[in-house]
Amino acid sequence: MKKFLDDIKRDIKFKSAGPGKKLADETSAKPEAVQSSSSVKHSRHGPSEGAQRAGAAALARIEQHQRPKLHTSQDAIRNQGGGHKHHIAVIHCGWTLKSHPGSNVPVKDPACLSVSGVYFTCPLTGATLTKSEREVHIKEAILMRFEEDAVEASVMMIHTFNKDREKVKVAVDIISKYVENICKNPTEEKYRKIKLSNKVFQEKVRSVEGSREFLQALGFTSVMLSVEGQEEEEEFLVLPEQSPDALELMKERRDRLQRGEPVRAQLDRQPQAFRPSANAQRFELPPEFYNLTAEELKKEQQQRSDLVEKNAMLRTKAMREKEEQRERRKYNYTLLRIRLPDGNLLQGTFYAWDRLPVLFGFVRESMVDGWQPFELIAPAGQKLQESEEIALAECNLVPAALLTFAWDAGVQADIAAAGGKPPTLLKPELLESIRTLS
Repeated sequence: MKKFLDDIKRDIKFKSAGPGKKLADETSAKPEAVQSSSSVKHSRHGPSEGAQRAGAAALARIEQHQRPKLHTSQDAIRNQGGGHKHHIAVIHCGWTLKSHPGSNVPVKDPACLSVSGVYFTCPLTGATLTKSEREVHIKEAILMRFEEDAVEASVMMIHTFNKDREKVKVAVDIISKYVENICKNPTEEKYRKIKLSNKVFQEKVRSVEGSREFLQALGFTSVMLSVEGQEEEEEFLVLPEQSPDALELMKERRDRLQRGEPVRAQLDRQPQAFRPSANAQRFELPPEFYNLTAEELKKEQQQRSDLVEKNAMLRTKAMREKEEQRERRKYNYTLLRIRLPDGNLLQGTFYAWDRLPVLFGFVRESMVDGWQPFELIAPAGQKLQESEEIALAECNLVPAALLTFAWDAGVQADIAAAGGKPPTLLKPELLESIRTLS
């Protein structure tokens, strides 16, 4: 496989001004493995011809196209407008005439935004990605992984490339049965031969991307064999007779397949510290935060503004709560700021349906003394409970909110009585990049 890709590299002629950023360069630090690997090194079989072609195509795309520079919130926190609603102001700047390529939907002026966008991190390469880049990048990263570990790459393919989870489960169960039969009957040739035209294999295994690559990583090879009663030969996947050690290795690889999980890009929370500011309650969010299109959102905001007083008078409490639930479902993400005892602010991006323990974990990871108990108080004054598995949307913390941080008063009193020092707040790396909300 490596020689195959090296030949492709030599044949590539760059059409752009310079070579693009290689995916391999993004992996200078050892990437985090998503699937568990055996602690013992074993000989590995190369991927199929199809996987080689796919890997080569991925490499060519990576080398021929310059990946655009991605900006984090530290590059794009800008001015906000005015307005108030429920202790925060989600402000809507004017719309520019600029549109996304191939779209008629207008784009907000980036100078207005509280955060430049929603970004994700690839767990295989560490690359920062936009929502639209996630799927292609992860697929390319998995294909490139065949050089390192064909079993792990094929397991990732099966669990990531196929969206139908039930279909994946069926394929995994059938492949596991193949392995079980071989291990129970190691000398029986019939268990080591898979006829590709077999109906079950065609419908339930071959149709799942990565299944053939996994079988070849186990040691199966493609062979044309004669079939009794037929003039033409048919293609089979055939596994040579295995030694006892090789059979144990097959079981271990089967277990890796069964434990496999989809490789998913992780939300980049873009932690950012800000100095004390009167604008802490003002937010301007990019379109990615909403399930609505930009035009639908703009129209709805105007309608809501026109009807707010009338609705407040006419709706019952139950009607208002039902409407609030519908409103919360319109948001994909939420931007939260936490006001600290020294007045500084900590900001992060979350899924609207992240649970409260995720929020508390984010705050703890940002603090020097995050191990000490603390409280988070919502805009309406209620204390949030870290132990409660409640979604941020259900706490009315979408699409943005300003929370208040407070150390546990009883614990701090005990520390002070014992002559201890007050706890330290934000970590140095956050204070080094602290900004001002203008």
